[in-house]
Amino acid sequence: MSTDPVWPEEIFTDLDRSGPVPLYFQISSRLERAIREGVIPAGARLENEISIGERLGLSRPTVRRAIQELVNKGLLVRRRGIGTQVVQARVSRPVELTSLHEDLTRAGHRPSTRVLSLERIAADEHEAQRLQVEPGTEITRLRRLRSTDGTPMAVLENLLPPEFTDITAETLEAHGLYELLRKRGVTIKIANQVIGARRTHGDEHELLDIPKGSPLLTMDRVAFDHGGRVIEAGHHCYRPDLYSFETTLVSR
Repeated sequence: MSTDPVWPEEIFTDLDRSGPVPLYFQISSRLERAIREGVIPAGARLENEISIGERLGLSRPTVRRAIQELVNKGLLVRRRGIGTQVVQARVSRPVELTSLHEDLTRAGHRPSTRVLSLERIAADEHEAQRLQVEPGTEITRLRRLRSTDGTPMAVLENLLPPEFTDITAETLEAHGLYELLRKRGVTIKIANQVIGARRTHGDEHELLDIPKGSPLLTMDRVAFDHGGRVIEAGHHCYRPDLYSFETTLVSR
């Protein structure tokens, strides 16, 4: 995608400068329509407020208010060192026994993965309890950054039992974890899952390109095969401006 700022001049040719509708609202509504219709694509960067004001012959406060309207709606985001950028489409994920990679692919997005770490370690008490193995058992601990359409969305941390210590970073960057497990004959039947929220800690804000201390959605999961054996245990955190969980509630 080009890093040059975009500005669809044609959508502003009919601004009504003497009518009752405020100019900031006219600009905001035209930009919103252009974003929602894909005229301005996700990830595109807008010109700065001064340049926009000069193009349209408007004051900077008027332009700033128009931009802020779309920031408040979650359509634009201001990024330090980048400028004002169109937000990627929000992903709404059903609460089902699927992987994020699979959900993104089915929704028409382009997922990509960067393996941040992959370690063979001796399980401590907490890790052993999650995987239902003896403390000291060699397990795999991995951490990945999942992006969609080039924008970072989630930090995924997983623990895998001993039989999967041969999984490599190269295969994890090319395929989803559940896809790799299924190719090995694993049938994932059930999972215990907890959805929550917290603020960023450590390097999460840098990885996800959000301010330090920003809120995150979290998901903790322990998955079991048809025999009741733990297949993986994960702690994932997601950018809430790009991601949500969806579930259906049924009355008993």
